[in-house]
Amino acid sequence: MSTTETPVTETPVTETPVTETPVTETVVHVRDLRMTYGSTEVLRGVDLDIHRGEIFALLGPNGAGKTTTVEILEGFRRRSSGDVHVLGTDPVRGGDAWRGRLGLVLQSWRDHARWRVGELLGHFAAYYPDPRDPAALLDLVGLTAQADQQVNRLSGGQRRRLDVALGIVGRPELLFLDEPTTGFDPEARYDFHALVEKLARDEGVTVLLTTHDLVEAERLADRIAVLVKGRIRVCGTPAELARQAAARAEVRWTAGDGTPRRERTDDPSRLVWELHRDTGGPIADLEVRRPTLEDTYLHMVNTENREDSAA
Repeated sequence: MSTTETPVTETPVTETPVTETPVTETVVHVRDLRMTYGSTEVLRGVDLDIHRGEIFALLGPNGAGKTTTVEILEGFRRRSSGDVHVLGTDPVRGGDAWRGRLGLVLQSWRDHARWRVGELLGHFAAYYPDPRDPAALLDLVGLTAQADQQVNRLSGGQRRRLDVALGIVGRPELLFLDEPTTGFDPEARYDFHALVEKLARDEGVTVLLTTHDLVEAERLADRIAVLVKGRIRVCGTPAELARQAAARAEVRWTAGDGTPRRERTDDPSRLVWELHRDTGGPIADLEVRRPTLEDTYLHMVNTENREDSAA
């Protein structure tokens, strides 16, 4: 009697390729940043990370510590304590090469009034090892027609665009914008926003924006941090901030008898579904208003003030 062995067939093992998750580079890294003036503690343990290529907005009421924070990051002010690295360097030890990687657009300038626009930009470009071409930069910021015009004859919006040109002529990796559109008319603000978005999206410039214009922050910023009384109260995308603040949406509609109605709710989708179910048809003048950044911001500031008063 013979035994027939059935050959064993090995199933080849297919290895699943491992996809590496891209690591987001941190351009600004801050931990437990503190700043004290005499007996007044202005910054009380700030933690912050800003990633390459993002537009990051720092919001807060007057006196919250925004200017102090930014000046420490720029290397203009020495901190009391904490760990701070900007572009991999402690700003306290940053030299000329490090400063050349930064771009600064301050809230207002009152110098260079008699310089011609093109000449001034060319003069600044000469200080950098690999500057942008001044003529191409004027085209980028929309000032080619003003190249031979004196700075003091520019409009407010044009002057702001020149400020940005001066701030980016050295090809900075990190651009600081301090209240950039104060006093702008709507058209100038729109043009300026488009320019900032172009720098970040097309050229990979990281932007740190400080502003009191909440609509501006909501439109431009990938992420927003709210600084209140020396601490970061919350940090995230505008949508994340709204959720963390527990701000409620408002649903508006007109009842069957013609009466305008409104109701605040944490779940507007459910409320709208219930209205459809109860009425059995379309709802007149239905409108859902979700929390804005302004709602979120005011909620946080007011909560902080109430907590301080209770303490």
